[in-house]
Parts: sequence; structure tokens; C-alpha cells
Amino acid sequence: MALSVGQKAGWGLADLGINVFVVVKQLLVFAYMTTYLGVPPAVAGVLTFSVLAFDVITDPLIGYLSDKTHSRFGRRYPWMFVGAVVQAVGIVGIFMVPDGMSWQANAAWVMAFFALATLGFTAVTIPYGAMAGEMTQDPQERSVMMAWRMGFASLGLLTAGAIVPALAGDTKAGYGMAVLYVAPVMILAIWLSILATRRAPRIATPTGLGLGQMLRLVLSNRRFTLLVVIYGVLTLGVALIAAGLQLSALYLIVKTGGALAGLAAALGVFAGLFAMFIVGSVLSQAVWVMMAGRFGKLQALVIGIIAYTGVLWAIYTQLPSTSFTVMAGLFVLAGFCNGAYQQLPWAMYPDLMDVTRDESGEAVEGAFAALWLFGQKVANALAPLVLGLVLSAYGFLESSEGVVTQTETALDALRWAVTLLPAAIMWLGILMLVLIYRPRARGVHDARAA
Repeated sequence: MALSVGQKAGWGLADLGINVFVVVKQLLVFAYMTTYLGVPPAVAGVLTFSVLAFDVITDPLIGYLSDKTHSRFGRRYPWMFVGAVVQAVGIVGIFMVPDGMSWQANAAWVMAFFALATLGFTAVTIPYGAMAGEMTQDPQERSVMMAWRMGFASLGLLTAGAIVPALAGDTKAGYGMAVLYVAPVMILAIWLSILATRRAPRIATPTGLGLGQMLRLVLSNRRFTLLVVIYGVLTLGVALIAAGLQLSALYLIVKTGGALAGLAAALGVFAGLFAMFIVGSVLSQAVWVMMAGRFGKLQALVIGIIAYTGVLWAIYTQLPSTSFTVMAGLFVLAGFCNGAYQQLPWAMYPDLMDVTRDESGEAVEGAFAALWLFGQKVANALAPLVLGLVLSAYGFLESSEGVVTQTETALDALRWAVTLLPAAIMWLGILMLVLIYRPRARGVHDARAA
């Protein structure tokens, strides 16, 4: 049975709420700790990475419990419903740090609520990702679902990446007030997605496999585990850009100059550039669906990531910049290329779920989603750690009062750490896709549609 437009769009709507937290953990937490809480960059990187230890336990557990859940609302919805609230409460807590504490106490406060928000995020995203393999087995329909998903995800990214910093006004207290406005949006987006997809096809019968059996079944799909690793590599490159973007906006880009300088004056450099990035991402979604249909999802992904590395090189040549307009144009292009990274792998991995379901007869989409998301979480946790260690090695100074004077060496390290280093990591991912993955997955993502 073909999905209705409302069901496909409704499934994508949840990602609006999900991606508010994605921006918080990838773009805002590291810069918030080093710029307003006085936490040294290396320590901030280690602490954000440490949340990964929490995920090592919760990801497979929630994937397992989601596959085993039996309720009148299905296997996935109860987790998403409660997880939305937990995630929102955690995000508000991150930015409600009391005044007058030491930087060590500030860091501990942030980490406690960061872990809570991560638990809620996991409870939403693993069941949500599993639904992509349950609602339809049509590859082209999945591509359209992912386009809707990324359209709404872009709105979530815009909400947290542009609106929150603009409302915050570059102050510690401002961030606390700003997240109070967006927390209800997160919850409503996820709850409305549940409502919109309640009549969509789903697998209601819990699997009879134990946790160990589930994991062995998922890991036996070698093409899937390889794709998890490759997408993790690509995610590390993207996450490095995200982790350093706010610091780059503060230290490497002056908002004077160019026709769009007024946008920077109204929103701030970071929020303005992020808005341009989202514009590019939204514009790209239909193009990447078309490219996937014409060339196949894998080939379209390779094309998009190669183009991404070219844009990063162009950004490197322009930094430090005194023209917001030039940077805004480059960020539109970066967002356009990022659309391939966002959309296409998410349309590819359910195809590999189908292979295991067809061969084994077991529906363990939650276990697949847990491993899929865990690979990305590893990369997202590593990125601020790598960035923090790089900046510390080159003498970048922490602050509790906003922008402070940095040495040329520190600023140059920030410059290449958010452009050339991510581009090099992405090229590693490209080579892995072309030389290792493609020979093993020939026809999997395209022949099923035919």
C-alpha cells in the first residue's frame, strides 16, 4: 500500500524536533562551555565525548526494548512520546546553569543535563529510524520520505542554529531564555508526527529474539555494518565543521561588507550564516531525490560529498573574511552539498534492513536503527574532542566573558580545523564508498526499485 503524502510528510515532521537537539549538541554546547562558562577547550571536548559512554549502554538497550515492546500504540510510539519530553527538559537544563559557580561545577551541571537530553534523544530517534524500514519497502518512496524528513530537519536546524542564537543575543542568560521558547516546538513536532502516521503500515508483533541474537543478526549484515562505519567517517567531517562553526563566526568573520551585511546585523554572523546553510539544504532536497533516481543513491552521494570538499576548500581560502555576503553564498553551497549527506544514506540503510528481513524473517528494525545512530553518535562525540585538543595544542584561550584576544596561531588552527581537516576526512569516506562499499552493495539500492 502506497503511503499518502500526509503520512510521508508526517513521518518527516518528527525530525524538526529531533534536530533541535542535534544542533545543540553539535554546534552550541562546546562553544557555550568555552565562551560563557570558562571551561577549557580540551576539557569541554573530553566531557562532550564522555556522553558517548552513556550511549554505549542506552542505544542497544532502547533498540532491543523498542523491538520487544507490545502495546496498543505499537512498538515505537510509546518511546517517542515520552522521549520527546525528556529530550526537551534536558536541553532546557543545559542552558540554565546557575550563576556564581566554578567552571568545574558549570561543566558538571551541563554534562548531567546533556546526558538526560541524550537519553530522550535516543528514545525518540531509534524507534523513529526503525519506522523508515517498516512503513514502506519501496526505495523510491523512501527517498521521498527522506526528502520530507530533511525539509523538516532543516527547519529544526534553523530553529536551534539561527533562532536560538539570535534570541540569546550572545549572553549566557540569553541562551537559557531562548531554549524555553523552542522546547515546546520540539515536543509538538514529535507528537504531531505520531498522530500523522498512526494509520501507516507498521510491524506490530514484537520479535522473539534476545538481545544477543538481535545484535548478531544485525552485525551479520556486512554491507550494513560497512555503511555504518563509512557514514560515521562522513559524519565526523560534518561534525567538525559544526563544532567549530560558532567559534569561527566569533573569531574569523567580520560582519561588515556586502549586500547581505544587514542580515548579519539583524541575526548575528553565526545565525545569519546558519540560515544561509539551511536555505541551501532545503533547496537541495528535490535535486538529490532526482539525482538518486537518475544515477542511484550511492553515486549521487559520492557526487555530493566530492562537491562538499570543494566548497570547504573555497571557504578556507576566504577565511578570515570581512565580507558576510561572500561567506553567505558559500554557506548556501555548503548546505546544498550537505543535503546529499543528510538525505541519501538515510534512504540507503533501510534497503539493507530489507535484506536481513527477507533472509531471516525477523523484524529487528530497532536494532538496526540503534547501530546506525550509534555510528553517528561516535563521530559526533569525537568531533568536539578532536577540535578541543587541536585548539588547546595551538593555544586557543577559553573565556567566561565572550570573545577574547587570540593569537594568530590559534586562529589559523581554527581556520583549517573547520575546513581542510573535515575535507580530508570526507575524502577518506569517498574512497571507502567507491573502493570498498560499492563492489559489495552493487544493485542493492537500485535494483529493488526496478
